Amino acid sequence: MTGATTERHMLGADEAAPLAGLAARVRELTEAAVLTGVDAAEARAVADEIAALTERLRAVRRDAPPFLVTDGHRMDRQGGNPVTGVLNPIAPPVDLDVTADGIVRAEFTLNDVYEGPPSYVHGGMSAMVLDQALGMAAAQTGVGGMTATLELRYRRPTPLGVPLTVEAKASRVEGRKIYASGTIAGPDGRVTVEATAMFVTPQNFLVHER
Repeated sequence: MTGATTERHMLGADEAAPLAGLAARVRELTEAAVLTGVDAAEARAVADEIAALTERLRAVRRDAPPFLVTDGHRMDRQGGNPVTGVLNPIAPPVDLDVTADGIVRAEFTLNDVYEGPPSYVHGGMSAMVLDQALGMAAAQTGVGGMTATLELRYRRPTPLGVPLTVEAKASRVEGRKIYASGTIAGPDGRVTVEATAMFVTPQNFLVHER
């Protein structure tokens, strides 16, 4: 298990680009694996090739996912984040940005890999995207925190394969507690999921900041 104090390798743009490209190819592979109709023999042959490639990547292994040197646009420097991480093949990824009035926002599309009900996004994936956006909105207050509560209302199914919009904003700060709310909407602008959350700043975070 990797601890929060593990030293992280910092990747500049030149180092991160080929690894982001690798993650993008693995995303394509994942979708292809979910949708493939090849026969059993071909599936076994491809699996053997992938196993060999996996061993090549394991030849040099870090102790923890690297951080990215940010350029001011990307809000999240965690390259391995499962929602926003460009180095993580399970991340869509969702490229969150922040507006001048503190709204965290992104447009993104989810493919069949994230299916829950047939032709719709898995509710857990919607929750994960909103948790990430809400947490980043909370951080805009200048007081970072960890998710303490997350409440969601699924107003209608969220469709796959179309542009979606996530928006989140912090509403207030009460001591170590930060409150935020957000939504996911479909291409027609109708909200599919609403969320509210409370984040709490751990005591050790405050001690560290001093």
